[in-house]
Amino acid sequence: MIIEPVCDSPTEEKKLVCPWQLAPLLDNFLRPLVHNPRMIFAPYVDKGMTVLDVGCGAGFASLGLAELVGDGGLVIAADLQPKMLSIVKKRAIKAGLSDRIRIHLCDPDRIGVREELDFALAFFMVHEVPDVRAFLEEIFALLKRGGQFFLTEPKIHVSSRDFQQLVCEAQALGFKIAERPGVRFGQTVLLMKS
Repeated sequence: MIIEPVCDSPTEEKKLVCPWQLAPLLDNFLRPLVHNPRMIFAPYVDKGMTVLDVGCGAGFASLGLAELVGDGGLVIAADLQPKMLSIVKKRAIKAGLSDRIRIHLCDPDRIGVREELDFALAFFMVHEVPDVRAFLEEIFALLKRGGQFFLTEPKIHVSSRDFQQLVCEAQALGFKIAERPGVRFGQTVLLMKS
């Protein structure tokens, strides 16, 4: 049984982006032990899909998603920090996945991709977005009908109340709650565009 969140008015605060210099601390050889992208996303991502990893950071999820979409699929690794994207590109080449990962530099206020998406991922990053409503609107517009949006936020940065408000905003735009997957240290929802 899914409990629907109680919606309040959004709160405004200054958002800071995690600096690229922290990438080795946050995305290292231990990360897959805590957040294994193949295990987390395998129920939702199939071969041949077009997937967006927005706020991809150093690419821990992008690489796992690229394995899931296979040769006929595409992962768009999007971030607003060129240094992060450089790290993703190097890691994709080293892993032999560069043919299915496309690097995309976002603007601070817009993702800016044009592909129709089967699946979008925002992993521990929406709390850094300056205009959450515009971000959610753009994700909604990019998804195909039936497309899924996997949204997870860190418990240490985002309160339960703020996460519930985020889910309410997504629902107000037309997203439906499909599932509440478990992610360690995260508050998570799988949304669907119907």
